[in-house]
Amino acid sequence: MEIRFLKKDENVQIASLFFFLENKLGDICFSLRYVPTAGKLTVVVLEAKNLKKMDVGGLSDPYVKIALMQNGKRLKKKKTSIKKCTLNPYYNESFTFEIPFEQIQKVQLVVTVVDYDRIGTSEPIGKVVLGCNASGTELRHWMDMLASPRRPIAQWHSLKDPDDGG
Repeated sequence: MEIRFLKKDENVQIASLFFFLENKLGDICFSLRYVPTAGKLTVVVLEAKNLKKMDVGGLSDPYVKIALMQNGKRLKKKKTSIKKCTLNPYYNESFTFEIPFEQIQKVQLVVTVVDYDRIGTSEPIGKVVLGCNASGTELRHWMDMLASPRRPIAQWHSLKDPDDGG
C-alpha cells in the first residue's frame, strides 16, 4: 500500500470540494411554456432532488413558491403542495400566469424551494431566478421557452442561495 501526502494546492482543492458539497442546496426541475397569442405562461414544477437537510431529523417538508416579478414588485405568487419528510420531492403541479406578449421580456420568475415548519417560520432552501436579468442556465431556459412558443421546455436548475439578490 502506497501512502501519498497531498500537496498544498490539492488540500485546497479537496477542501473547496467539500465546502461546495456541504453547501449544495439541491436541484429543481420544471418546465416553462409560453403562448404569445394568449399571453399565458405555464410553469410545471416537476420535482426536486438532493435538497439540503433543514430539519433536525435530517429531512425537510419542502414546497415550491413561484413569484412573478416586475421592477422588483411581486405581481402574482403561487405555491405547490407540501411534501412531508423528503429531500427528493415529486410534484408535477401546473401553474399559469397571464403575461401579455409586450411584457414577457420585462418580467422575472422567482422559483423558491421552502422548508415548511408548522411551528416558527418556514425557511427558504434555495431559489432560481429566470427572465430579464437572468444569466447562465436560467437565461438559456427562458430564451429556449421564448424561441419555442406553445412547447413546454423542461430543465434542471441548481438552487442558489435564497439571500442572494435577484
